[in-house]
Amino acid sequence: MNQPAPQLASPTRTFTQLLSSTRRGARLARLLAVTQLQSWGAGSDLTERAEIVVAELAANAVLHGRLPGRCFRLTLAFDPSAGHLGVEVTDSRGDLLPHIPPMDTDPLHPCGRGLFLVATLADHWDCVPYPPSGKTVRAALSTP
Repeated sequence: MNQPAPQLASPTRTFTQLLSSTRRGARLARLLAVTQLQSWGAGSDLTERAEIVVAELAANAVLHGRLPGRCFRLTLAFDPSAGHLGVEVTDSRGDLLPHIPPMDTDPLHPCGRGLFLVATLADHWDCVPYPPSGKTVRAALSTP
């Protein structure tokens, strides 16, 4: 007797790319993330928020996590059935950890505003060591 195969949940889709630690590499990270999410059929709200998060994390990797001759890595993990997206940016500077400056910091100070955006747009973000000497900044986003 033939029975239909059980429906499996859609698998998590992943994308990983090494990029040069330059402004061009950061820009390419943003463009690749948008293109990949659109090809996976992610909603526009999730894609737009992810675009900003990737842009900020990639810019931070280039500005604060760069070591000469070393790249940074962008990783996306999208679970369409759960509407969940994981964004990871790994760089070579584990000694410089990201932090959001205190609220009383000069609003014209050029650093720290990007992480405010990440904290606002992501459900959660954190930073973990990437041995032997790097770090990975992770952000989790979900559909509303």
